[in-house]
Order: sequence, then C-alpha cells, then structure tokens
Amino acid sequence: MNFNQAYATSIAMGLFLGGIAYSSAFTFTHQPLTRAPVLSTSSRFSSMLEKTDTEVNNKVEITSEMPTAWDCNDEAECVEVPACNEEECRTSLDVRIHGKWYDLSGWRKAHPAGAHWIDWYDGRDATEVMDAFHTQKGREMYKRLPASAAETAAVLEATAAPYSQTEINFRKLRDELENSGWWERDYVHEAKLLGIWASLVIGAAVTAESFQPVSVMLLGLSMTNAGWLGHDYIHGVDKFSGFMRPFAAVAAGLGPTWWSDKHNKHHALTNEMGVDEDIATDPFLFPWAPDPENDSPLRKIQHWIFFIPFSFLFALWRVDTLQVAVDSVEAKRPDAKGELWYLLAHYFVLLSIFPMQVWIPAVFVSGLMSAIIVTPTHQSEEFFDEYQPDWVTAQFQSTRNAVTTNPFSEWLWGGMQYQLEHHLFPSMPRSKYPSLRPILTKFAEENKVPGGYRESGEFEILKMNWDLYKRVAESDPVPGAPYSRGNGQLGAIDSGTSPGAGGVGLGKIVTATN
Repeated sequence: MNFNQAYATSIAMGLFLGGIAYSSAFTFTHQPLTRAPVLSTSSRFSSMLEKTDTEVNNKVEITSEMPTAWDCNDEAECVEVPACNEEECRTSLDVRIHGKWYDLSGWRKAHPAGAHWIDWYDGRDATEVMDAFHTQKGREMYKRLPASAAETAAVLEATAAPYSQTEINFRKLRDELENSGWWERDYVHEAKLLGIWASLVIGAAVTAESFQPVSVMLLGLSMTNAGWLGHDYIHGVDKFSGFMRPFAAVAAGLGPTWWSDKHNKHHALTNEMGVDEDIATDPFLFPWAPDPENDSPLRKIQHWIFFIPFSFLFALWRVDTLQVAVDSVEAKRPDAKGELWYLLAHYFVLLSIFPMQVWIPAVFVSGLMSAIIVTPTHQSEEFFDEYQPDWVTAQFQSTRNAVTTNPFSEWLWGGMQYQLEHHLFPSMPRSKYPSLRPILTKFAEENKVPGGYRESGEFEILKMNWDLYKRVAESDPVPGAPYSRGNGQLGAIDSGTSPGAGGVGLGKIVTATN
C-alpha cells in the first residue's frame, strides 16, 4: 500500500468511526457544593493611561485618557497598546496566582495551550493549575506578566475565596517533594514499559495473518498500553517527556493537543458538571438522573449495555483527535502540523501491517479495557454543580484509587490505579506513585480532608460503577438537574470549542431526535 492509499484509508477510517463513536470518556455521584460568590461587574474594566501630553508608545500614538490593553509574546514579555474592541478581543482578564492578581488579557493569545484555558480562570485563582501543569520555565514566566490594576485586584480579592489551610499545606508538600527529586525519571523503568509495548506490537504483527484472535488481543493491549505511556509523557515536564510527547500520536493515534485540551480540563475542573467532559457521557451512559428534556430511553437499560459504549471509547478518542488536529492546523497552534504528520504516520503503519479484521476489533477491545479502567476512579465520588475554589480538597473528594491484586493488573491499569496521586501531581512520573501513597494518606489525616484518602479493591470499584449505572437507570428524571454540557458557566462544554459540544458521534443524532 503506498502513502496516498494509506492516507485515504485513514481518512475513511476516521469517517467510519466518527459515525459510530459514542460520547465522552470516563464516568463519575452528585453532591452540590457551596456556590462561589458572584463577581461584581465593577471589577471588569480596562486600565487608562494618565498622561498630560501625547506621546508615541511602541510606534502607536496614545493620547491622554486613552483606554489601553496589554500585548504579550510567547515569552510573556508585554507592552501596553491601545485597547481593542471588546467584541474582538479581551481588554480585561484577571487571574490570581500565588496570592497576586495578574492581567492576562494580552497573554491569552500567546498561551501555548490556547486562549480558552486563560478564559476559564477569569476572576479565579489558578495557583494549583499553574504548578501542576507547567514546566519550571512556565512557572517563572508568569511572574513577568503585568499585574492587575489595583482597583480590579481589590474587588476580586474581596470576592474570591481565601486560601484554605489545606491548600497552603499542599503547596509546602509540593515544594518538599520537588526539592527531594520526586520528578526525576527512572529510565530503567521506562525502558521496561516501552519494551513491553514493543513486544506486544511485534507479537500482534507476527500473528496478524495466522492467529488473528491472538493478534487482536495483543494489538488491543498495545493500544491501551501506548495510551498510558503517552498519557504520562504528555503530562510530563522533564526533557525526556518533551522528547516522547509525540509517542501517543505515533503509537496510539491520539494527539497531544486533543489530549491536553480535554484531559487537562478534566484534571483542572474534575467532576464539575457541565464542564468536565469525562462525565458528559450521555445519552448512552448517565452518571446522574437527568432533566426530562435531556433524558434518553437508553438510560433505563444502561447498566445492561454499558460495555457497548465502553467499547467505543478508543474509537471516539481517535475521531476527536483527528478533528482537533485539523482544527489546530487551521488555527496555527504550536506544533500542529508536526502532530498531524505523526498521526498520519501511525495510520500508515497500522493499515500497512494489520488487516482490517484485526485492527478494527483491536480498537474496540482497547476501548473496553481503557473505559473499565478510567471510569470507576471518579464515578463513585462527589460531583460538583459549581466551580470549586479549593482545588486540593476537590481532588480528594472526587477521586478513588483502585487496589490491584496481581502484577498483570498492576501493569494493565497503567498508573490509573493511583488516580489521586496522579490528579494531585499529574506531571510526576507514574513510577513514583506507589511511594507517594503513604505520604498522601498522612496528609489527608493531618488536614482532616473530608472522606480522607479513598481507595477500594479493583473489583469492588468496578462493582460500584455498575451499581451507579443501575441506580440511575431505575431513577425518575429530575426536573432542573444540571445539563452535562453546561449552562453558560465558565468552561462549559457547549460554550467552548470542545468536540463534545452538543454530544459526540451518534450522541448528537440521538439528542437531536429527542
């Protein structure tokens, strides 16, 4: 098969999977939280240059009392410029990081991960998100950004939730771990994991013609394993992770840009109803009883058919990846073209080596395995119908670990059994998580975290997941129940550019016909 044929086949495969893919990824019970205070509208305004004479600033003439805004480059170097039309760009966007308010209106477009991330934190604190997802360089760069106007900062500080003692103690813990080398990667461990993945791919290729059922299982396992490895590298902030960042695209057909947009949002706003895409799995799976307007007949039998939408998980991820990859190229996002080439290389190899009767079933086998692993670690815990200002406590309340029972399960779960460790320290290499467990158990006890450090056996947590689907299936619809894709709050799925807006694949068709 030549390159053009492979390229055409990969596009056809994307269209095929797009027509049958189900909704979003993970699944998670509902506990409303105290609503965050409403920000005063007086806090949103542009700064003004108070000059007695007309002067030229950056080759643009700025006159007395002219509204101004900030324009920043990708190194967080900012200059003051005349304010733009508010309908075309932001002239005020203020975020608190480590106790100080910054004006990010000029930085949002230069932000490598996209402007939408900045918008979600307008008027909010982003300390933990900054520390959790960024490299050391990024954690220094933000300090160069312009401070918010004093009047704006005062209003926002008066309405924002103060830091809890849990948050303060967590930052101390993070500093201690960083100073103790917990982010140093174990290269022997990485070599073992990559060797297992390579062995699965080779085994699948060797048996692709002679023992196709075996090839399907081996290829499915390799896809799931590649997903966990890529997951670790995309989250990582060390040099090795930067080098391995394309691995998910090459080995699993999953784009880093799509993964970062979707998955990091799940990390930042975990179990926030209407915002976290990983719990927006309706109309196929409902983690809570919906409003009658958003209900589906499938809900009544979801506990009997859950394995069917679970199987479509990997197919959905692949389709969303292709959609985001093309959109990212059009939007000229960083490294978008290179990422698209990595994805095309993946499909070229996949379609050249494996017959259709092997790789298509393998995608669905991998989807089933992946969904069974990623679904239960959040679904049994609290859901939030509002933004959670205490990010640390929210992670403890919305996450449950799985205790594996054998070495194969420990490998197959790919680090997701240590879900709390991963959510609190997503950029830490997953090989460190087992040793981190007693530290977090002690932290939860000392800080009296509600519910403490939560964990259950791997089969018990799967049963909890099934019980949830059964309980929701047998419930009546609830008028006024939160919509899974948002009602206009910051970061709502339907108000952004998410592939999950309005449902995905058949979800859009089913939703439209109800």
